[in-house]
Formats: sequence, structure tokens, C-alpha cells
Amino acid sequence: MLRALTRRIRSEWRALRGGDKRTHSARADDSRGDGRAKRTHSHCWRSWWRTVEILAIALLFAVYLYLDGLAACDPYKVRGRFRRALRWCARRLFAHGPARREERLRAQAAWLRARLVKLGPTFIKIGQALATRADLLPLPYIQELARLQDEVPPFPSSEAARILQEELGAPPEHLFAVIHWTPIASASLGQVYYGRLPSGEEVAIKVQRPRLREIIQLDLAILKRIARWLKRYPNLFRGVDWTGVLDEFAATIFEEMNYRQEALHAERFRENFRRWKEVYVPKIYWAYTTERILTMEYIHGVKVTDAEELQRRGLSPARVNRLLARTYLKQLLEDGFFHADPHPGNLRVMPDGRLAFFDFGMVGRLDASLQRLMIEAFFHIVNRDVAGLVDDLIQLGFLDPNVDPRLIRPLVEGLFREYLGLKLSEVKFKELTYELAEVVYAYPFTIPARFTYMIRALMELEGIGIAIDPDFNFIEVARPFAREYLFKREARQLRKELLHRWLWGRDGAFHVERLWRVVKLAVRVSLDKLRSR
Repeated sequence: MLRALTRRIRSEWRALRGGDKRTHSARADDSRGDGRAKRTHSHCWRSWWRTVEILAIALLFAVYLYLDGLAACDPYKVRGRFRRALRWCARRLFAHGPARREERLRAQAAWLRARLVKLGPTFIKIGQALATRADLLPLPYIQELARLQDEVPPFPSSEAARILQEELGAPPEHLFAVIHWTPIASASLGQVYYGRLPSGEEVAIKVQRPRLREIIQLDLAILKRIARWLKRYPNLFRGVDWTGVLDEFAATIFEEMNYRQEALHAERFRENFRRWKEVYVPKIYWAYTTERILTMEYIHGVKVTDAEELQRRGLSPARVNRLLARTYLKQLLEDGFFHADPHPGNLRVMPDGRLAFFDFGMVGRLDASLQRLMIEAFFHIVNRDVAGLVDDLIQLGFLDPNVDPRLIRPLVEGLFREYLGLKLSEVKFKELTYELAEVVYAYPFTIPARFTYMIRALMELEGIGIAIDPDFNFIEVARPFAREYLFKREARQLRKELLHRWLWGRDGAFHVERLWRVVKLAVRVSLDKLRSR
């Protein structure tokens, strides 16, 4: 009986212990579940707090710009009691003397730049894009945001060393004979260090910022949420395809974050310019390159905007300027593949006068039909062909196809009349874009998303041109090259047509007008080349 009781006590004890084990196991599962729930809860709160932070800055900035514009507006054009009351308040808040307004705009622009830096990489990139949009922001904002190209705060070099070891599989001191841990450049997505390989080659080592993908994915999710909300109110911000712009921005920034893809872009650019002895692309060291690390040849030279140093070394700033314009005309009109971020930090004039391009993270692409429309629009602008330009704007997607062209032509004619008495060299691309901004808001104009980075590149180019050669004008320099590319294309099409008819003997009228157009273009191209000698 005692034995039976003992066995029963033991069995109950084992059951109790087993139950305790199960309870501990269940408790462990509950603990893990609680941990996941806490992390999810924390992520949710972080996402909402980030949304509030972004919206607060965006709304403050938008309200400030709106009130500033309203205060400067003609009182007879302000309709509605509420808007008149707002204008009355704005006039008392904002002093509108030119000097005071300029000073206030500079202070506000500095505030915006500081907030964008605080928000991190995604918004630094957005600020860099806004720095080229003179059609959207006053000049003090453009000048202040342009500082984001060169004045991005660096991240700790200890983090860079850790990322290098994670990506390349060994400590940096084992991989490189020399590496200087003071960054030579700090950008929105990464920073660059000087180094030397064991074989002796000098290299630039680009290291991506820590947790970059996670940060950008969160920011883009928030921005898409805001864009969907903005889409419900098309009259709130007319002329901007927010969803399209954001989609293109997302595609570009994720492509830019993949440094292997950037290296492939550099190889393609080098192949496109293999016959141009004046253009150089640094060598890529693939053994030291991953998605987060890019190692390329280090280029010695002068910053493209340093006109004094260029002249001291016997290099002509005007020649450099024209070479840069020619390279972009080739990229846009011939290759359909262009460097979309030509700010001065990404260009260097080498000691022998060659122009070096680097940082190919941001590139744009154009198909043949878009290239054709762009060339035609360019010559319609140069020739002041209003009807042709309005048709181009419709075909390029800047104007709604259902709009009556007769409503738009007087506006374009007015702009041409304003500039008609000026020499072409006095018409600046940025000024012309700024003049068109008012038209964008008043009529059914939209800036297609596919043009965002091309406009950015053109703005950057003209800014560089004016910095090193005050008499430079991109349109004037572009005209002979655009004519040459148009001639090549028309001649190629005519040659194909002649060959097709000769080989296959197909019936149909021969395009005499196309032949005459090619002859005229050939004469003009020859005259342009004689003038340039």
C-alpha cells in the first residue's frame, strides 16, 4: 500500500513537473509573441510619428509659401472674404520691401534645409531635386538647397569600417594597403574614402550609409500614403503628377542604392563614349565592389566650377563648358541614356584636360520617339514657332490632349514677344522655365514624371555653365549640335527609304520634302562647323 501511494505521488509529481515544463514552454512562446507584438507596436508608432514629423514640416513650408505669395498678390485679384482676410494678416506678418523679403526668404530656406538634413537621406535627395526647380521655388531656396550637394553630415567611420568588413569579408586593413578614414566626400546615400590597393592603384571607396534601405522604405511608404491623399484633391496642387513623380523617385533611388548597378551604368557610359578622347570614366574594381561598396579609380583634377584654377593650369573654362554641353547633347539625343546628376561634385577636369564623369547612381533613359519630339520642340522654341510648340507640348504630355490649342497659343506668344527683342544669348533656360511656372498653375499643364530628372540635369548644366563662363547659354550652344543630330537622323531615315525602294521596288510617292529638308540641314551643319573653327 505504501509502495502504491509512493508510486502515485511520484506519478503526480512527474505530471506536475511536466505541466510546469509545458507551462514554461507556453510562457516562452508567449514571451516571444509579446516581443514580436512589442516590435510591431513600436514600428507602428515609429511610422505614425515619422508621418506626423514629415507632414508638420511640409505643411509649415506650404503655408509659409502660400501666405508669402498671397501677401505679394494684387488685392484686386484676391477673391473671397476668407482669402482677403488671410491676405490682410499676411501683409502685416510679412514685410514686403525687396531687401526684407529677400532676407526673410533666405532665413526660411535655411530652416528648410536644416529640417531636410534632420529627416535623413530620403529628404536630402528630395531637397537636391528641388534645388534644380527654379519653376517651383524662389531663388533663395534654390541657392540654399544647392548646398545639400556638398554639405551633408557624415556618418561615423567606425560604421563604414564595419560595413566594409561585412560586405568584403575581411577587415579593411587586410584589403587595402592604405585607407584614410577622413571622408573626402559625404553624400545623401553614402560617403567616399581615399585608399590604395595592395597592387598600388589609388582608389575611391564609396560606402553606403548604415540601415539605408530600411530608412528609405519607411519614408517611401509614408510618402505614398500622403500622395494617395493628395490625389483626392487635384485642384490643391495643380500641374504636378505626385504619384508618377514619387514612383520615378522610388525606382531611381533604389537603383542608386545598388552600387553594382551603378558600376554597370559606368561601364555603359564608357562604352557610349569610347570614341571621345576628351571624356573619361574611372575604372571599376569589381573584386572590391558589392551592392553597398563601390571601389573605383581615384581621379586627380580640378572641380569643374573652379574657373580660376582651370585658367591657372592653362585650361579654358569656355572649352570645358562646351565639351560638357556636347556630351549631354550626345547623351540625350543620340544615346538615350544620360547621367541625371551632373552637379559639380560628380565632374572633374583632369590635368590633361579630359572631362571625367563619376557617380552613375542616378541615370535617365529616353526612347527614340521622345528624342524626336524633343528635337522638334527645341527648334520650335528657337524659331518662335508657337503653333508647333503647342502641338509639341500636347504630344510630350505637358498639356491635356483635350485642351483647345487656341487658348494656349496667346500665352506662348506673349512669352515669345517678351523675349523676341532679346538676343538668344540673353535668354536663359532657367529664366524661361521660371516664366512658364505661372502658366503651369493657371492652365491645364502637367510636368510629366519622366521629365523630372532631365529638367534637373539641364538646370545643373546651365548652373555650371554660368559659374565658369557668364556669357554661356545652353540653348545657343545646343543649336548647332541638335541640328547635326537631326541631320544624321533624317539622313539615316532617307537612306533606309531609298535602299528599301531600290531593293524591293515598292510603289509609292518619294518624299521630296524630306530630301529637301536633309539638304538644308546639311548646309546648315556645314556652316556651323565652319563658324566653330
